[in-house]
Amino acid sequence: MDHSAYIDAAAATLGLKIAAEHRPGVLQFFGLAAGMAVLVQGLPLEPHDESGNVFRPVAPAGQEAS
Repeated sequence: MDHSAYIDAAAATLGLKIAAEHRPGVLQFFGLAAGMAVLVQGLPLEPHDESGNVFRPVAPAGQEAS
């Protein structure tokens, strides 16, 4: 699949300039990420697969958490 149109649209939306010399690498790694996404989306997940972790910030020493 050619991801060029998506990359161009996303970059324009984000105001991101992709240099011509970087474009082949961006296309390569976007394709790699898309392939990984297909694998992950194909996995059946059950409620017990949820990590259940909750992030609770901890203040640095000498400061209070906000």
